Amino acid sequence: MAAITNSWATRRGIGALAILFWLAMAALPLLGKIYPSESFDYYMFMGQSMMVYAIAVLGLNLLTGFNGQISLGHGAFFALGAYVTAILMNDGNWPYWTTLPVVAIVCFGAGFLFGFPALKLESHYLALATFTLAIAVPQILKHKAIAGWTGGVAGLVLEKPDAPFGLPLSPDQWLFYFCLIVAMVLFWAAFNMLRGRSGRAMMAIRDHGMAAGTMGIDTSLYKTITFGISALYTGLAGALSAITVAYVAPDSFALPLSIAFLVGLVVGGISSLSGCLIGGIFLVLVQNWSQSLSDWMKSTFDLRYDVPSWAIYGVLLLLLMYVMPTGVAGGCGRLYRFITQRRAR
Repeated sequence: MAAITNSWATRRGIGALAILFWLAMAALPLLGKIYPSESFDYYMFMGQSMMVYAIAVLGLNLLTGFNGQISLGHGAFFALGAYVTAILMNDGNWPYWTTLPVVAIVCFGAGFLFGFPALKLESHYLALATFTLAIAVPQILKHKAIAGWTGGVAGLVLEKPDAPFGLPLSPDQWLFYFCLIVAMVLFWAAFNMLRGRSGRAMMAIRDHGMAAGTMGIDTSLYKTITFGISALYTGLAGALSAITVAYVAPDSFALPLSIAFLVGLVVGGISSLSGCLIGGIFLVLVQNWSQSLSDWMKSTFDLRYDVPSWAIYGVLLLLLMYVMPTGVAGGCGRLYRFITQRRAR
């Protein structure tokens, strides 16, 4: 009984922190109006990037954390969503918001179809198959046969939309709120799905596929559908990225992007929705901090050579994994339980 109470208290505490996060993000553009600054647009862009990466990590988490299928190629679905939006906006003159349903359908279909051959692959074999997907897609986008649509190596340049209905918001402020609304809807949908029958079936397959099959769960169907939903989430993140950055190019979706999604998932916490938010924040902030720390070390200690930012990033990642092996969400959960137990005594 005490374990159940502690678990419920932990979920309540993490849920409260998630609500505070959404409220803080919603208030960020308002601070820009109260305290205007030339660099505030940059912070707005960082906030947009956090939400985009959080959605992409959530897509990977649904597949890997909640269904047990390993993927190293979700950058391909991110690229697919970005290019579908870019092509519709550039060639079809579609409004940016109308491209999202099309992206959802296309990416779900692509993930569902890829999930069929993936049924025969397990563990590291599936990871290798998705790895090749991440390598192949950026090269396909450069191919001459489709360069008229994708822009080839140069990519496509888009225009940032203005705020609708005459709202007193700059394009960056409006896109921030647009990303925030989409992110909240997607996280709410994932939360409800995981609490329902489908979510329990997904996690049963993850924990023991054979036992799930004997209980009457169609493991093949759930695996392919989960792959499709995962691709849908990641594709929508790619679409938002294309809209907010206003530019897409094949080299932006290379293999390191897929690895970054996996890093965000592990750092935030596998099988944790709040961990997806933490992973998105980590991918944006730590990469920027690593470069800033590299420049600071060179100027402060008068170093002859630069300290590579990726080396600092790697060291920080190793330290974090050593201190919190279950991710930040798992570490915060254990800390919260420890504090509540001490208070109960």
